[in-house]
Amino acid sequence: MNCRVCGAELAEGTLFCPLCGSSVTSSRVRAPELADPRPSDTSIISDRLAESRPSPAVAGRFPEDVLLDEDGLPPTQAMTIVPVEEAPPAHKPAQRAYTLSFSTGDVVEVSGSGLIGRRPITQPGEHVDQLVVVSDPGRSVSKTHLEFGLEGDELWICDRYSGNGTIAHPLGGVARQCEAGRRYRVTRGTRVEIGDHWFDVS
Repeated sequence: MNCRVCGAELAEGTLFCPLCGSSVTSSRVRAPELADPRPSDTSIISDRLAESRPSPAVAGRFPEDVLLDEDGLPPTQAMTIVPVEEAPPAHKPAQRAYTLSFSTGDVVEVSGSGLIGRRPITQPGEHVDQLVVVSDPGRSVSKTHLEFGLEGDELWICDRYSGNGTIAHPLGGVARQCEAGRRYRVTRGTRVEIGDHWFDVS
């Protein structure tokens, strides 16, 4: 009796071939086929031209023409340290100052907070940057008629409980009676009436 796989002679009652270890009931296995010499769809085909070109720099690796020291690092003279300049902070374009042009012919440039009236005075503990006096012999403008100030790039006004009130006429908008003690933002082109006088915001 012979092994069906390797052909070795087997003793009677043997279950496995002592040479190849195959079972006596195994059938002959086909010879292994040679690998297909054609490239598969995952094969990498080398480009001889690409191999002859210098390889691009790879992150984390140094070019091959740089001599490395015993630690595998390039010498310090081969490295260039470029200082990183801080980008200038982004600034909003400077907004031009507000100007108040009065019916009396006076022109005032707003530089902060202020009071408008015939003889404006601050309350105890109050601080303002400007006091704007309106010449009004008819006394239609109160002594301290109106308060104004800047909030960011916007101008606001606030009636100071005046006798004849304050009316704001936005350019192309509807006139509004300003409630005393309440702030109102005014845009350029607004006309503000105070008694028999007015001023334009520009």
